[in-house]
Amino acid sequence: MLPVRPKQTLSMQTRDGVRLDADVYYPDREDEFPVLLMRQPYGRAIASTVVYAHPIWYAAQGYIVVIQDVRGRGSSQGEFELFAHEVEDGFDTVQWAASLPQSNGQVGMYGFSYQGMTQLYAAIAQPSALKVLAPSMVGYDLYHDWAYEGGAFCYQLNLGWAMQLAAETARRKGDAEAYQTLYSAARNPPLHDPVCPQSGILRQLAPDSHYHAWLSHADPSDDYWQISPHFHMQKVDLPMLHIGGWFDPYLRGTMRLYRAMAARSQFPQHLMVAPWAHLPWGRRTGAIDYGANANSAIDRLQIQWFDYFLKGVGALEELPVSLFEMGTNRWRKFKHLPAHPSEAYFLSSTGLSALGDREGSLTPHVPRPTFPDLLIHDPWRPVPSLGGHATLPAGAFDRAALDCRTDILTYTSEPLEADLHIAGESRVQIYCTADTPSFDLCAILSEVKFNSSVFNFTQGYLHIPTSSALPASYLITLQPTCICIPSGSRIRLSISAASFPAYPINPGAEMPAERKLINAQVITVTVYAGGDRPSQLLLAIEESKEPEVPYR
Repeated sequence: MLPVRPKQTLSMQTRDGVRLDADVYYPDREDEFPVLLMRQPYGRAIASTVVYAHPIWYAAQGYIVVIQDVRGRGSSQGEFELFAHEVEDGFDTVQWAASLPQSNGQVGMYGFSYQGMTQLYAAIAQPSALKVLAPSMVGYDLYHDWAYEGGAFCYQLNLGWAMQLAAETARRKGDAEAYQTLYSAARNPPLHDPVCPQSGILRQLAPDSHYHAWLSHADPSDDYWQISPHFHMQKVDLPMLHIGGWFDPYLRGTMRLYRAMAARSQFPQHLMVAPWAHLPWGRRTGAIDYGANANSAIDRLQIQWFDYFLKGVGALEELPVSLFEMGTNRWRKFKHLPAHPSEAYFLSSTGLSALGDREGSLTPHVPRPTFPDLLIHDPWRPVPSLGGHATLPAGAFDRAALDCRTDILTYTSEPLEADLHIAGESRVQIYCTADTPSFDLCAILSEVKFNSSVFNFTQGYLHIPTSSALPASYLITLQPTCICIPSGSRIRLSISAASFPAYPINPGAEMPAERKLINAQVITVTVYAGGDRPSQLLLAIEESKEPEVPYR
Protein backbone atom coordinates (compact mmCIF):
# COMPACT_ATOMS: atom_id res chain seq x y z
CA MET A 1 0.00 0.00 0.00
CA LEU A 2 1.21 3.50 -0.83
CA PRO A 3 1.30 6.51 1.49
CA VAL A 4 -1.45 9.06 0.77
CA ARG A 5 -1.17 12.84 0.68
CA PRO A 6 -3.52 15.07 2.68
CA LYS A 7 -6.92 15.53 1.08
CA GLN A 8 -7.28 18.34 -1.45
CA THR A 9 -10.53 20.11 -2.29
CA LEU A 10 -10.72 20.96 -5.98
CA SER A 11 -13.43 22.55 -8.10
CA MET A 12 -14.48 22.34 -11.73
CA GLN A 13 -17.07 24.10 -13.86
CA THR A 14 -19.75 22.36 -15.86
CA ARG A 15 -20.53 23.38 -19.43
CA ASP A 16 -23.19 25.81 -18.15
CA GLY A 17 -20.84 27.41 -15.63
CA VAL A 18 -21.88 25.67 -12.40
CA ARG A 19 -19.08 24.99 -9.89
CA LEU A 20 -18.85 21.43 -8.59
CA ASP A 21 -16.60 20.67 -5.61
CA ALA A 22 -14.71 17.46 -4.90
CA ASP A 23 -12.34 15.97 -2.38
CA VAL A 24 -9.33 14.45 -4.11
CA TYR A 25 -6.96 11.90 -2.59
CA TYR A 26 -3.53 11.30 -4.16
CA PRO A 27 -0.99 8.55 -3.53
CA ASP A 28 2.16 10.18 -2.24
CA ARG A 29 4.19 9.34 -5.34
CA GLU A 30 5.13 11.27 -8.47
CA ASP A 31 3.83 8.59 -10.83
CA GLU A 32 0.72 8.75 -12.99
CA PHE A 33 -2.35 6.89 -11.73
CA PRO A 34 -5.84 5.98 -12.92
CA VAL A 35 -8.76 7.86 -11.33
CA LEU A 36 -11.61 6.38 -9.28
CA LEU A 37 -14.63 8.69 -9.25
CA MET A 38 -17.72 8.77 -7.04
CA ARG A 39 -20.46 11.37 -7.56
CA GLN A 40 -22.99 11.58 -4.72
CA PRO A 41 -25.68 13.81 -3.16
CA TYR A 42 -25.15 13.33 0.58
CA GLY A 43 -22.14 15.55 1.29
CA ARG A 44 -18.82 14.30 -0.04
CA ALA A 45 -17.18 13.90 3.38
CA ILE A 46 -19.10 10.69 4.06
CA ALA A 47 -17.89 9.18 0.75
CA SER A 48 -20.31 6.22 1.15
CA THR A 49 -18.25 4.88 4.03
CA VAL A 50 -21.49 3.34 5.30
CA VAL A 51 -20.60 0.45 2.96
CA TYR A 52 -17.16 1.13 1.43
CA ALA A 53 -13.65 1.68 2.77
CA HIS A 54 -12.57 5.30 3.08
CA PRO A 55 -11.15 6.91 -0.09
CA ILE A 56 -7.75 7.02 1.61
CA TRP A 57 -7.68 3.22 1.47
CA TYR A 58 -8.50 3.24 -2.25
CA ALA A 59 -5.83 5.88 -2.90
CA ALA A 60 -3.30 3.71 -1.06
CA GLN A 61 -3.93 1.01 -3.69
CA GLY A 62 -2.50 3.31 -6.36
CA TYR A 63 -5.45 5.45 -7.49
CA ILE A 64 -6.35 9.12 -7.55
CA VAL A 65 -9.74 9.10 -5.80
CA VAL A 66 -12.29 11.84 -6.50
CA ILE A 67 -15.43 12.18 -4.35
CA GLN A 68 -17.66 14.90 -5.79
CA ASP A 69 -20.81 16.65 -4.58
CA VAL A 70 -23.33 16.57 -7.42
CA ARG A 71 -25.03 19.79 -8.50
CA GLY A 72 -26.95 21.45 -5.68
CA ARG A 73 -25.57 19.15 -2.95
CA GLY A 74 -22.84 19.60 -0.38
CA SER A 75 -20.90 22.73 -1.31
CA SER A 76 -21.44 22.43 -5.08
CA GLN A 77 -23.36 25.24 -6.75
CA GLY A 78 -26.65 24.95 -8.60
CA GLU A 79 -30.09 23.55 -7.90
CA PHE A 80 -30.53 19.86 -7.18
CA GLU A 81 -33.07 18.15 -9.45
CA LEU A 82 -33.26 14.39 -9.11
CA PHE A 83 -31.15 12.83 -11.92
CA ALA A 84 -31.89 15.80 -14.22
CA HIS A 85 -28.27 16.93 -14.72
CA GLU A 86 -26.35 13.74 -14.15
CA VAL A 87 -25.72 12.90 -17.82
CA GLU A 88 -24.10 16.21 -18.77
CA ASP A 89 -22.50 16.81 -15.38
CA GLY A 90 -21.25 13.23 -15.31
CA PHE A 91 -19.60 13.63 -18.72
CA ASP A 92 -17.96 16.92 -17.74
CA THR A 93 -16.73 15.48 -14.44
CA VAL A 94 -15.22 12.35 -15.99
CA GLN A 95 -13.30 14.40 -18.55
CA TRP A 96 -12.16 16.83 -15.84
CA ALA A 97 -11.02 14.01 -13.56
CA ALA A 98 -9.08 12.44 -16.44
CA SER A 99 -7.15 15.70 -16.87
CA LEU A 100 -6.10 16.08 -13.23
CA PRO A 101 -2.36 16.33 -12.55
CA GLN A 102 -0.75 12.86 -12.45
CA SER A 103 -3.85 11.24 -14.00
CA ASN A 104 -3.07 8.74 -16.72
CA GLY A 105 -6.33 9.70 -18.44
CA GLN A 106 -8.34 6.61 -17.46
CA VAL A 107 -11.34 6.80 -15.13
CA GLY A 108 -13.37 4.17 -13.32
CA MET A 109 -16.48 4.87 -11.23
CA TYR A 110 -17.86 3.21 -8.11
CA GLY A 111 -20.69 3.78 -5.65
CA PHE A 112 -24.07 2.41 -4.57
CA SER A 113 -27.66 3.65 -4.74
CA TYR A 114 -27.69 7.24 -6.07
CA GLN A 115 -23.91 6.94 -6.52
CA GLY A 116 -24.56 3.87 -8.65
CA MET A 117 -27.08 5.79 -10.72
CA THR A 118 -24.61 8.60 -11.40
CA GLN A 119 -22.34 5.99 -12.97
CA LEU A 120 -25.04 4.93 -15.41
CA TYR A 121 -25.95 8.49 -16.31
CA ALA A 122 -22.30 9.41 -16.91
CA ALA A 123 -21.90 6.32 -19.11
CA ILE A 124 -24.90 7.37 -21.23
CA ALA A 125 -22.89 10.40 -22.40
CA GLN A 126 -20.00 8.07 -23.37
CA PRO A 127 -17.01 10.15 -22.17
CA SER A 128 -13.88 8.78 -23.77
CA ALA A 129 -11.97 8.62 -20.46
CA LEU A 130 -14.55 6.36 -18.75
CA LYS A 131 -13.32 2.78 -18.95
CA VAL A 132 -15.05 0.71 -16.25
CA LEU A 133 -17.95 0.83 -13.77
CA ALA A 134 -18.91 -0.85 -10.50
CA PRO A 135 -22.62 0.04 -10.03
CA SER A 136 -24.17 -1.29 -6.82
CA MET A 137 -27.86 -1.44 -5.90
CA VAL A 138 -29.29 0.65 -8.74
CA GLY A 139 -32.74 1.29 -10.18
CA TYR A 140 -32.06 0.54 -13.85
CA ASP A 141 -35.76 1.00 -14.65
CA LEU A 142 -36.59 3.90 -12.36
CA TYR A 143 -40.32 3.14 -12.26
CA HIS A 144 -40.29 -0.65 -11.83
CA ASP A 145 -37.02 -0.96 -9.89
CA TRP A 146 -37.24 2.00 -7.52
CA ALA A 147 -40.45 4.03 -7.31
CA TYR A 148 -42.99 1.21 -7.72
CA GLU A 149 -43.10 -2.55 -7.29
CA GLY A 150 -45.76 -4.62 -9.00
CA GLY A 151 -47.61 -1.37 -9.69
CA ALA A 152 -47.65 -0.41 -5.99
CA PHE A 153 -45.94 2.74 -4.75
CA CYS A 154 -43.00 1.94 -2.42
CA TYR A 155 -44.39 4.17 0.30
CA GLN A 156 -42.15 3.95 3.36
CA LEU A 157 -38.79 3.90 1.57
CA ASN A 158 -39.71 6.57 -0.99
CA LEU A 159 -41.04 8.94 1.67
CA GLY A 160 -38.08 8.56 4.00
CA TRP A 161 -35.59 9.10 1.18
CA ALA A 162 -37.44 12.16 -0.17
CA MET A 163 -37.38 13.69 3.31
CA GLN A 164 -33.66 13.01 3.62
CA LEU A 165 -32.97 14.82 0.33
CA ALA A 166 -35.28 17.67 1.31
CA ALA A 167 -33.47 18.03 4.63
CA GLU A 168 -30.18 18.56 2.78
CA THR A 169 -31.82 21.27 0.67
CA ALA A 170 -33.02 22.99 3.86
CA ARG A 171 -29.53 22.73 5.34
CA ARG A 172 -27.99 24.42 2.31
CA LYS A 173 -30.51 27.24 2.62
CA GLY A 174 -29.71 27.69 6.30
CA ASP A 175 -33.33 26.95 7.28
CA ALA A 176 -32.71 25.36 10.69
CA GLU A 177 -36.39 24.84 11.54
CA ALA A 178 -37.19 23.08 8.27
CA TYR A 179 -34.03 21.00 8.55
CA GLN A 180 -34.92 19.87 12.08
CA THR A 181 -38.47 18.96 11.04
CA LEU A 182 -37.33 17.00 8.00
CA TYR A 183 -34.46 15.36 9.87
CA SER A 184 -36.86 14.03 12.48
CA ALA A 185 -39.56 13.06 9.98
CA ALA A 186 -37.13 11.12 7.78
CA ARG A 187 -36.41 8.75 10.68
CA ASN A 188 -40.06 8.15 11.46
CA PRO A 189 -42.06 9.13 8.37
CA PRO A 190 -45.51 10.45 9.32
CA LEU A 191 -48.10 8.22 7.66
CA HIS A 192 -51.23 10.20 8.46
CA ASP A 193 -53.38 8.70 5.70
CA PRO A 194 -52.19 5.17 4.90
CA VAL A 195 -54.35 5.11 1.77
CA CYS A 196 -53.20 8.40 0.25
CA PRO A 197 -49.39 8.67 0.43
CA GLN A 198 -49.28 12.42 -0.09
CA SER A 199 -46.99 14.18 2.39
CA GLY A 200 -48.08 17.43 4.01
CA ILE A 201 -44.58 18.06 5.35
CA LEU A 202 -43.05 17.76 1.88
CA ARG A 203 -45.81 19.90 0.35
CA GLN A 204 -45.02 22.62 2.85
CA LEU A 205 -41.24 22.40 3.14
CA ALA A 206 -40.18 20.85 -0.19
CA PRO A 207 -42.86 21.62 -2.81
CA ASP A 208 -40.41 20.80 -5.63
CA SER A 209 -39.56 17.35 -4.27
CA HIS A 210 -39.53 14.50 -6.79
CA TYR A 211 -41.80 12.62 -4.39
CA HIS A 212 -44.93 14.38 -5.63
CA ALA A 213 -43.98 13.76 -9.26
CA TRP A 214 -43.45 10.06 -8.58
CA LEU A 215 -46.94 9.86 -7.09
CA SER A 216 -48.64 11.80 -9.87
CA HIS A 217 -47.00 9.75 -12.63
CA ALA A 218 -48.31 6.35 -11.60
CA ASP A 219 -48.43 5.07 -15.18
CA PRO A 220 -45.10 3.48 -16.25
CA SER A 221 -45.74 4.50 -19.87
CA ASP A 222 -45.84 8.19 -18.89
CA ASP A 223 -43.15 10.26 -20.63
CA TYR A 224 -41.96 11.38 -17.20
CA TRP A 225 -40.15 8.05 -16.76
CA GLN A 226 -38.04 8.61 -19.88
CA ILE A 227 -35.41 9.88 -17.45
CA SER A 228 -34.86 6.25 -16.48
CA PRO A 229 -31.39 4.94 -17.45
CA HIS A 230 -32.66 1.85 -19.25
CA PHE A 231 -34.16 4.01 -22.00
CA HIS A 232 -30.75 5.46 -22.90
CA MET A 233 -28.07 2.82 -22.42
CA GLN A 234 -28.37 0.83 -25.64
CA LYS A 235 -25.08 2.27 -26.96
CA VAL A 236 -23.22 1.98 -23.67
CA ASP A 237 -20.72 -0.86 -23.53
CA LEU A 238 -18.30 -0.94 -20.61
CA PRO A 239 -17.10 -3.68 -18.25
CA MET A 240 -19.28 -3.57 -15.14
CA LEU A 241 -19.09 -5.17 -11.72
CA HIS A 242 -22.72 -5.43 -10.56
CA ILE A 243 -23.32 -5.69 -6.79
CA GLY A 244 -26.62 -6.44 -5.08
CA GLY A 245 -28.23 -7.70 -1.87
CA TRP A 246 -30.98 -10.27 -1.39
CA PHE A 247 -32.83 -7.83 0.90
CA ASP A 248 -32.06 -4.66 -1.05
CA PRO A 249 -35.15 -2.85 -2.41
CA TYR A 250 -33.35 -2.17 -5.71
CA LEU A 251 -32.20 -5.73 -6.43
CA ARG A 252 -34.65 -5.85 -9.32
CA GLY A 253 -32.68 -3.02 -10.93
CA THR A 254 -29.31 -4.66 -10.32
CA MET A 255 -30.54 -7.87 -11.93
CA ARG A 256 -32.22 -6.08 -14.83
CA LEU A 257 -29.04 -4.10 -15.61
CA TYR A 258 -26.86 -7.19 -15.38
CA ARG A 259 -29.09 -9.19 -17.72
CA ALA A 260 -29.22 -6.37 -20.25
CA MET A 261 -25.46 -5.84 -20.28
CA ALA A 262 -24.54 -9.53 -20.20
CA ALA A 263 -26.77 -10.15 -23.22
CA ARG A 264 -25.06 -7.61 -25.47
CA SER A 265 -21.73 -6.47 -24.05
CA GLN A 266 -18.37 -7.33 -25.58
CA PHE A 267 -16.80 -6.75 -22.14
CA PRO A 268 -16.96 -8.87 -18.98
CA GLN A 269 -20.03 -8.38 -16.82
CA HIS A 270 -19.76 -9.82 -13.32
CA LEU A 271 -22.51 -10.06 -10.73
CA MET A 272 -22.20 -10.54 -6.97
CA VAL A 273 -25.25 -10.76 -4.69
CA ALA A 274 -24.83 -11.08 -0.91
CA PRO A 275 -27.37 -11.53 1.95
CA TRP A 276 -27.45 -7.80 2.59
CA ALA A 277 -30.00 -5.04 2.90
CA HIS A 278 -29.37 -1.63 1.33
CA LEU A 279 -27.01 -0.95 4.21
CA PRO A 280 -24.97 -1.93 6.07
CA TRP A 281 -23.16 -4.76 4.28
CA GLY A 282 -22.16 -7.44 6.74
CA ARG A 283 -22.77 -10.91 8.09
CA ARG A 284 -25.99 -10.11 9.99
CA THR A 285 -29.16 -8.92 8.27
CA GLY A 286 -32.43 -8.83 10.14
CA ALA A 287 -32.42 -11.53 12.81
CA ILE A 288 -29.99 -13.93 11.10
CA ASP A 289 -26.21 -14.20 11.21
CA TYR A 290 -25.06 -15.52 7.83
CA GLY A 291 -21.52 -16.22 8.98
CA ALA A 292 -18.06 -14.98 8.13
CA ASN A 293 -18.51 -15.61 4.38
CA ALA A 294 -21.13 -12.82 4.35
CA ASN A 295 -18.71 -10.16 5.56
CA SER A 296 -18.11 -7.57 2.87
CA ALA A 297 -15.25 -8.30 0.47
CA ILE A 298 -16.38 -5.54 -1.87
CA ASP A 299 -13.44 -3.18 -1.41
CA ARG A 300 -10.82 -5.80 -2.33
CA LEU A 301 -13.05 -7.08 -5.11
CA GLN A 302 -13.40 -3.61 -6.61
CA ILE A 303 -9.65 -3.05 -6.48
CA GLN A 304 -9.15 -6.37 -8.26
CA TRP A 305 -11.71 -5.26 -10.86
CA PHE A 306 -10.19 -1.80 -11.36
CA ASP A 307 -6.63 -3.16 -11.39
CA TYR A 308 -7.56 -5.45 -14.26
CA PHE A 309 -9.25 -2.82 -16.44
CA LEU A 310 -7.32 0.33 -15.48
CA LYS A 311 -3.84 -1.09 -14.84
CA GLY A 312 -3.84 -4.28 -16.87
CA VAL A 313 -2.78 -6.44 -13.94
CA GLY A 314 -4.29 -9.43 -12.19
CA ALA A 315 -7.09 -11.70 -13.33
CA LEU A 316 -10.88 -12.00 -13.05
CA GLU A 317 -12.99 -14.79 -11.61
CA GLU A 318 -13.62 -17.40 -14.30
CA LEU A 319 -17.35 -17.66 -13.59
CA PRO A 320 -19.08 -14.27 -13.73
CA VAL A 321 -22.04 -14.86 -11.37
CA SER A 322 -21.40 -15.19 -7.62
CA LEU A 323 -24.45 -15.73 -5.43
CA PHE A 324 -24.43 -16.15 -1.67
CA GLU A 325 -26.58 -19.13 -0.74
CA MET A 326 -28.35 -18.47 2.53
CA GLY A 327 -28.83 -21.52 4.71
CA THR A 328 -25.52 -23.12 3.76
CA ASN A 329 -23.92 -19.65 4.07
CA ARG A 330 -21.55 -20.22 1.17
CA TRP A 331 -20.83 -18.64 -2.20
CA ARG A 332 -22.01 -20.38 -5.34
CA LYS A 333 -20.55 -19.65 -8.77
CA PHE A 334 -22.48 -19.75 -12.04
CA LYS A 335 -21.72 -19.17 -15.71
CA HIS A 336 -25.18 -17.63 -16.16
CA LEU A 337 -27.96 -16.45 -13.90
CA PRO A 338 -30.20 -19.36 -12.91
CA ALA A 339 -33.10 -19.97 -15.27
CA HIS A 340 -36.80 -19.33 -14.74
CA PRO A 341 -38.94 -21.25 -12.19
CA SER A 342 -38.80 -24.99 -12.77
CA GLU A 343 -40.78 -26.67 -9.97
CA ALA A 344 -44.38 -26.14 -8.89
CA TYR A 345 -46.06 -26.50 -5.52
CA PHE A 346 -49.83 -26.25 -5.67
CA LEU A 347 -52.07 -24.63 -3.08
CA SER A 348 -54.60 -26.83 -1.32
CA SER A 349 -56.92 -25.87 1.50
CA THR A 350 -59.83 -26.85 3.70
CA GLY A 351 -61.14 -23.33 3.23
CA LEU A 352 -59.77 -22.39 6.65
CA SER A 353 -56.14 -21.52 5.84
CA ALA A 354 -56.63 -18.11 7.47
CA LEU A 355 -57.47 -19.80 10.77
CA GLY A 356 -54.74 -22.38 11.29
CA ASP A 357 -51.35 -23.42 9.93
CA ARG A 358 -52.58 -26.98 9.26
CA GLU A 359 -55.50 -25.95 7.06
CA GLY A 360 -53.57 -24.84 3.96
CA SER A 361 -50.88 -26.89 2.26
CA LEU A 362 -48.39 -26.87 -0.61
CA THR A 363 -48.39 -30.09 -2.61
CA PRO A 364 -46.40 -31.25 -5.67
CA HIS A 365 -49.56 -32.30 -7.53
CA VAL A 366 -52.68 -30.40 -8.60
CA PRO A 367 -55.33 -31.15 -5.96
CA ARG A 368 -59.02 -31.55 -6.55
CA PRO A 369 -61.00 -28.31 -6.26
CA THR A 370 -61.52 -27.40 -2.63
CA PHE A 371 -63.62 -24.86 -0.81
CA PRO A 372 -62.05 -21.46 -1.56
CA ASP A 373 -60.27 -19.40 1.07
CA LEU A 374 -61.72 -16.03 2.00
CA LEU A 375 -59.09 -13.36 2.64
CA ILE A 376 -60.46 -10.33 4.50
CA HIS A 377 -58.60 -7.01 4.36
CA ASP A 378 -59.65 -4.48 7.00
CA PRO A 379 -58.21 -0.96 6.49
CA TRP A 380 -58.54 -0.38 10.23
CA ARG A 381 -55.92 -3.06 10.97
CA PRO A 382 -53.91 -3.73 7.79
CA VAL A 383 -51.34 -6.52 7.72
CA PRO A 384 -48.04 -4.90 8.80
CA SER A 385 -44.76 -5.14 6.94
CA LEU A 386 -42.11 -7.28 8.60
CA GLY A 387 -38.62 -7.51 7.17
CA GLY A 388 -38.03 -8.50 3.59
CA HIS A 389 -36.69 -5.94 1.10
CA ALA A 390 -39.38 -3.25 1.04
CA THR A 391 -39.47 -1.96 4.61
CA LEU A 392 -37.22 -1.02 7.52
CA PRO A 393 -35.63 -2.86 9.16
CA ALA A 394 -34.99 -5.21 6.27
CA GLY A 395 -34.02 -8.87 6.32
CA ALA A 396 -35.33 -12.13 7.72
CA PHE A 397 -37.36 -12.19 10.94
CA ASP A 398 -39.47 -14.76 12.74
CA ARG A 399 -42.99 -14.13 11.45
CA ALA A 400 -44.67 -17.06 13.20
CA ALA A 401 -46.85 -14.73 15.30
CA LEU A 402 -47.74 -12.61 12.27
CA ASP A 403 -48.88 -15.69 10.36
CA CYS A 404 -51.40 -16.35 13.13
CA ARG A 405 -53.44 -13.35 11.96
CA THR A 406 -56.76 -14.28 10.36
CA ASP A 407 -56.19 -11.86 7.46
CA ILE A 408 -53.21 -13.90 6.23
CA LEU A 409 -53.63 -17.17 4.33
CA THR A 410 -50.85 -19.70 4.94
CA TYR A 411 -49.97 -22.75 2.87
CA THR A 412 -47.24 -25.03 4.22
CA SER A 413 -45.45 -28.01 2.68
CA GLU A 414 -44.66 -31.32 4.30
CA PRO A 415 -41.15 -31.59 5.79
CA LEU A 416 -38.65 -31.71 2.95
CA GLU A 417 -37.09 -35.11 2.32
CA ALA A 418 -33.95 -33.54 0.85
CA ASP A 419 -32.26 -30.15 0.81
CA LEU A 420 -34.03 -27.72 -1.51
CA HIS A 421 -31.79 -25.25 -3.37
CA ILE A 422 -33.67 -22.19 -4.63
CA ALA A 423 -31.78 -19.77 -6.87
CA GLY A 424 -33.32 -17.05 -9.00
CA GLU A 425 -36.73 -15.48 -9.40
CA SER A 426 -39.69 -17.51 -8.13
CA ARG A 427 -43.32 -16.64 -8.80
CA VAL A 428 -46.75 -17.13 -7.33
CA GLN A 429 -49.85 -17.63 -9.50
CA ILE A 430 -53.10 -16.93 -7.68
CA TYR A 431 -56.59 -17.57 -9.01
CA CYS A 432 -58.90 -15.22 -7.19
CA THR A 433 -61.56 -12.56 -7.34
CA ALA A 434 -62.46 -9.62 -5.10
CA ASP A 435 -65.65 -7.79 -4.16
CA THR A 436 -64.12 -4.38 -4.93
CA PRO A 437 -62.92 -2.81 -8.20
CA SER A 438 -59.29 -2.89 -6.99
CA PHE A 439 -57.21 -4.88 -4.53
CA ASP A 440 -53.62 -5.86 -3.71
CA LEU A 441 -51.85 -9.16 -3.15
CA CYS A 442 -48.72 -9.73 -1.06
CA ALA A 443 -46.94 -13.10 -1.22
CA ILE A 444 -44.18 -14.05 1.23
CA LEU A 445 -42.10 -17.22 1.14
CA SER A 446 -40.60 -18.50 4.40
CA GLU A 447 -38.76 -21.42 5.91
CA VAL A 448 -40.60 -23.17 8.74
CA LYS A 449 -37.88 -24.59 10.96
CA PHE A 450 -38.09 -27.70 13.14
CA ASN A 451 -38.86 -25.54 16.19
CA SER A 452 -41.82 -23.91 14.35
CA SER A 453 -40.09 -20.54 13.89
CA VAL A 454 -40.89 -19.02 10.49
CA PHE A 455 -38.24 -16.93 8.72
CA ASN A 456 -39.08 -15.05 5.52
CA PHE A 457 -36.56 -15.13 2.69
CA THR A 458 -38.33 -13.63 -0.33
CA GLN A 459 -41.55 -11.81 -1.15
CA GLY A 460 -43.46 -9.96 -3.86
CA TYR A 461 -46.30 -7.48 -4.17
CA LEU A 462 -48.93 -6.84 -6.84
CA HIS A 463 -51.35 -3.93 -7.18
CA ILE A 464 -54.45 -4.84 -9.20
CA PRO A 465 -56.03 -1.56 -10.33
CA THR A 466 -59.00 -3.17 -12.08
CA SER A 467 -60.22 -6.59 -11.04
CA SER A 468 -62.51 -9.01 -12.80
CA ALA A 469 -65.91 -10.00 -11.46
CA LEU A 470 -64.99 -13.56 -12.43
CA PRO A 471 -62.05 -15.52 -11.04
CA ALA A 472 -58.84 -14.55 -12.82
CA SER A 473 -55.18 -15.52 -12.62
CA TYR A 474 -52.67 -13.04 -11.17
CA LEU A 475 -48.90 -13.54 -11.26
CA ILE A 476 -46.73 -12.19 -8.43
CA THR A 477 -42.99 -12.05 -9.08
CA LEU A 478 -40.92 -12.62 -5.95
CA GLN A 479 -37.64 -10.91 -5.10
CA PRO A 480 -34.74 -12.96 -6.53
CA THR A 481 -33.05 -15.09 -3.91
CA CYS A 482 -30.57 -17.89 -3.33
CA ILE A 483 -31.17 -20.17 -0.35
CA CYS A 484 -30.95 -23.77 0.74
CA ILE A 485 -33.92 -25.04 2.74
CA PRO A 486 -32.59 -28.08 4.61
CA SER A 487 -34.30 -31.43 4.77
CA GLY A 488 -36.74 -31.57 7.65
CA SER A 489 -37.75 -27.93 7.26
CA ARG A 490 -40.91 -26.87 5.45
CA ILE A 491 -41.64 -24.04 3.10
CA ARG A 492 -44.59 -21.70 3.65
CA LEU A 493 -46.41 -19.30 1.37
CA SER A 494 -48.23 -16.48 3.19
CA ILE A 495 -50.75 -14.37 1.26
CA SER A 496 -52.31 -11.12 2.39
CA ALA A 497 -54.00 -8.09 0.83
CA ALA A 498 -51.69 -5.49 2.41
CA SER A 499 -48.16 -4.88 3.64
CA PHE A 500 -48.20 -1.53 5.37
CA PRO A 501 -46.26 0.79 5.47
CA ALA A 502 -44.10 -0.72 2.74
CA TYR A 503 -46.97 0.06 0.35
CA PRO A 504 -50.09 2.21 0.74
CA ILE A 505 -53.35 0.52 1.69
CA ASN A 506 -55.60 -0.21 -1.26
CA PRO A 507 -58.98 1.48 -0.54
CA GLY A 508 -60.81 -0.82 -2.94
CA ALA A 509 -61.21 1.77 -5.71
CA GLU A 510 -58.89 3.67 -8.03
CA MET A 511 -60.71 7.01 -8.34
CA PRO A 512 -58.50 9.77 -6.87
CA ALA A 513 -61.41 11.18 -4.88
CA GLU A 514 -61.84 7.81 -3.19
CA ARG A 515 -58.16 7.31 -2.32
CA LYS A 516 -58.64 8.48 1.25
CA LEU A 517 -58.77 6.46 4.41
CA ILE A 518 -62.33 7.51 5.15
CA ASN A 519 -63.42 5.93 1.86
CA ALA A 520 -61.41 2.72 2.30
CA GLN A 521 -63.50 -0.43 2.16
CA VAL A 522 -63.20 -3.84 3.75
CA ILE A 523 -62.09 -6.06 0.87
CA THR A 524 -62.90 -9.75 0.55
CA VAL A 525 -60.57 -11.68 -1.76
CA THR A 526 -61.64 -15.20 -2.68
CA VAL A 527 -58.68 -17.48 -3.42
CA TYR A 528 -59.22 -20.67 -5.39
CA ALA A 529 -57.10 -23.82 -5.48
CA GLY A 530 -57.12 -27.08 -7.39
CA GLY A 531 -58.91 -28.29 -10.49
CA ASP A 532 -59.03 -25.75 -13.31
CA ARG A 533 -57.93 -22.94 -10.96
CA PRO A 534 -54.57 -24.32 -9.78
CA SER A 535 -53.09 -21.56 -7.66
CA GLN A 536 -49.41 -22.40 -7.32
CA LEU A 537 -45.93 -21.48 -6.17
CA LEU A 538 -43.39 -21.68 -9.00
CA LEU A 539 -39.93 -22.19 -7.51
CA ALA A 540 -36.61 -21.48 -9.19
CA ILE A 541 -34.74 -24.68 -8.29
CA GLU A 542 -31.01 -24.94 -8.91
CA GLU A 543 -29.30 -28.15 -7.82
CA SER A 544 -26.01 -27.70 -5.98
CA LYS A 545 -22.85 -29.63 -6.78
CA GLU A 546 -20.17 -27.12 -5.84
CA PRO A 547 -17.97 -27.39 -2.74
CA GLU A 548 -18.19 -24.63 -0.14
CA VAL A 549 -15.78 -21.77 -0.86
CA PRO A 550 -15.24 -18.34 0.67
CA TYR A 551 -15.66 -15.31 -1.56
CA ARG A 552 -12.30 -14.12 -2.88
